[in-house]
Amino acid sequence: MRVPLSWLGELVDVAGRDATEIAARLNVTGTELDRLLHHGILTPETVVVGRVLATEPHPDADRLKVCRVATGGDEPVQIVCGAPNVAAGQVVPVAQIGTVMPDGTKIKRAKLRGQVSEGMICSARELGIGDAHDGILALDEQLPGAREIPPGTPLSDVLPHADDVLELEITPNRPDCLGLYGIAREVSAATGAALRPAPWTRAGGLDEEAGDPDPAGDAIDGFSVEVRTPRCPRFTARLFDGVTVGPSPLWLQARLAAAGQRPINNVVDVTNYVMLVTGQPLHAFDADRIAGGLLVVREATDGEQLRTLDDQERTVQAGELVIADDEGITSLAAVMGGARSEVHEGTTRVLLEVANWDGPTIHRTAQRLGLFSEAASRNAKGLAPEQAAWAQALATRLIHEVTGGRKVGGTIDVGGWRERPAQQPIALREARVTRLLGTAVSRRRQAELLASLGFMVADTSPETAEGEGEQLVLVPSERRDDITREIDLIEEIARIGVVADLAPTLPVRRRLTAATLTPAQRARRRAEDVLVGRGLQEVAGWSFTDAGAAERLGLSADDPRAAAVRLDNPLSEDHAVLRPTILISLLDIARRNRARGVDDVRIFETGTVFRDAPDPRRPDMPFEHLAIAALVQDDLFAAKGLLESLLGALGIDGWSVEATDQVAFLHPGRAARVLVTPAGGARRNGDGPDGPLQVGLLGEVHPRVAERWDLPQVAVFMIDLDQLLPLVPADVDFRDVGQFPDARFDLAVIVDDEVTAASVVEAARGAGGPLLEQVGVFDAYRGTGIPEGQVSLALHVRLRAADRTLDDEEISGVRERIVAALAERVGGTLRG
Repeated sequence: MRVPLSWLGELVDVAGRDATEIAARLNVTGTELDRLLHHGILTPETVVVGRVLATEPHPDADRLKVCRVATGGDEPVQIVCGAPNVAAGQVVPVAQIGTVMPDGTKIKRAKLRGQVSEGMICSARELGIGDAHDGILALDEQLPGAREIPPGTPLSDVLPHADDVLELEITPNRPDCLGLYGIAREVSAATGAALRPAPWTRAGGLDEEAGDPDPAGDAIDGFSVEVRTPRCPRFTARLFDGVTVGPSPLWLQARLAAAGQRPINNVVDVTNYVMLVTGQPLHAFDADRIAGGLLVVREATDGEQLRTLDDQERTVQAGELVIADDEGITSLAAVMGGARSEVHEGTTRVLLEVANWDGPTIHRTAQRLGLFSEAASRNAKGLAPEQAAWAQALATRLIHEVTGGRKVGGTIDVGGWRERPAQQPIALREARVTRLLGTAVSRRRQAELLASLGFMVADTSPETAEGEGEQLVLVPSERRDDITREIDLIEEIARIGVVADLAPTLPVRRRLTAATLTPAQRARRRAEDVLVGRGLQEVAGWSFTDAGAAERLGLSADDPRAAAVRLDNPLSEDHAVLRPTILISLLDIARRNRARGVDDVRIFETGTVFRDAPDPRRPDMPFEHLAIAALVQDDLFAAKGLLESLLGALGIDGWSVEATDQVAFLHPGRAARVLVTPAGGARRNGDGPDGPLQVGLLGEVHPRVAERWDLPQVAVFMIDLDQLLPLVPADVDFRDVGQFPDARFDLAVIVDDEVTAASVVEAARGAGGPLLEQVGVFDAYRGTGIPEGQVSLALHVRLRAADRTLDDEEISGVRERIVAALAERVGGTLRG
């Protein structure tokens, strides 16, 4: 937001303070300076009011004139001018020798086609107060009383043509600072400068007619308004007759130009000027172009169209807010007006609309259409309904002053804004302020600071000893969504009156308890460390994704993972829903890395995923749970090896995988469910039935899904940490590595193709007894000597006793038990 210093000076007494000092104070209070710039001519003191005494044709150039101009010196100066409208008797702005123009050009004494020129007569564009550049700016035609201005008077004394401008970054929680008066209040509170009365009040110069809110509903003959949606809490309208549309006065054009606005005509310029002062957008309709004299505020239906002020045909979507008359949509509410009802040169009656809207709705519409104008950006923040009356009052005065229009009838004021719950005061305890800020701030000082920001403060304990009292604080309407708790008030006190002058002090010594990680936090970090140790890179993906991600994964509509949580106010359509699985983030990041030349992607992420279902822990919130997932540019077995390392580091012994073809985004035949049997047959937290618990998925990504993300073969595992972490053993058991050697042997067993390697290992483990230290599959063979439909699995078995070296008889006994168990449980036969 651009804040011209001279305009700010009309609202708050900043005399004696330059732009740098004001910016520094605002930075401390949380209103950040984006940049400090200068608008207009860089040396305004060298631009003066001049009077053209005479003009003569240039002897050697048809389009140039030689002018004699009085500029306050002893003698007139000669200026060569090419403007077609320059004439004797005009009062004009003159850039004298030494003037530095906005583009850095310096005015020098020069000869133009043999004639000496000692300055330049300026156009509006050269002064930076408008776009007009087809002729010089004749002040006597546009500035009342210009002929009485003595030549040589600095132009800045009669016209704010050059200014220092603060470009401020306004945080989303401070829509009250989207108006110059809100910034003026901040400057007043931060510096102690006197705040002038608001220009929309009687004290600020408003007459009785302009300031009369007259909230009488249908109060204008021939016009009415209906609000058919709760997302327009307040809609006000006033009718003006006798309006003459034309260029705005120079002062108004100069103000808007310095604030970064392009002057258009006096009616539109008034609406922009009032918006910049109050922060409240306005819209002017040509009253004679409103069909049927009725405006209806409603939600659009799909496919409705209108032509907007930028001459674009736009199609609205269901649920977006529009203003319509008997012939259809006439305005895209709070975003952009329609061309059919715009104010034009022949307009004589203007209906001025000032309304309050649901911010997120306006934000979505503006975002979809790419129409973040000054007005739409403000409306999207959610303004206070009271601001509508302020804007109507100030606009009424200015329309009368600059267009000659007069208000006809009363004020239409409809909507449900008066039904809002009454605002309750917030209790502010003096002792808590001191405790949190670490410095004593008296009740009186607290009250002064809050009052400077527009809060109303009542001391409920005036007789209480210093440091122990309490005050009740009523928040101004434009801040009620931002200031809701005592801590918010303390923050206001800190940023305005404490932070800048805070003396360095040592903290009060208190008994502190050392912070420790919970068992779940330790287990999560252990899992992450294992994956980093295996060469994976940890990534942090967006928690948001687009609405089509579930479809690209191949999820059916009845899959719980397809029930994504849609955001009311997304950053963009690419971030419109909360991710239902981390796999989406990993695929996005893998694609981005592959596109940038990374040939071997090995990544993992720990984060939250969401489902569109109530969370039993917080019924008013969508279901969310913590998950960890890894993606490697490899096959199923590589991913399984990583998973084995992770579960082993967590002390999870009773886990297995079970083949599945029911996961749409995983390759059939190369996908499995990850199952964990809780130690002792029951979960540590006691929830759910006994027996194996599915904690995740493992497999290769389906080729079609991988192709949609432009990826080669990749494998993943995904583990629900909310399910797994309660199963992690609370105590860590240490075992002696042993001083006696192990005994090893291999087995080759033939089983049917349908038998999983996990079931073979489980059968062997169950038969191995206490001497079995490790068993695993290290090879699978199909081919010569193996019957069709079967496979030979090679197992490696390791035995060890803690107190002796095993003899051949003990080893043979274990081997025979394993072979028997394989035959009985999985139908395996020993190969050759």
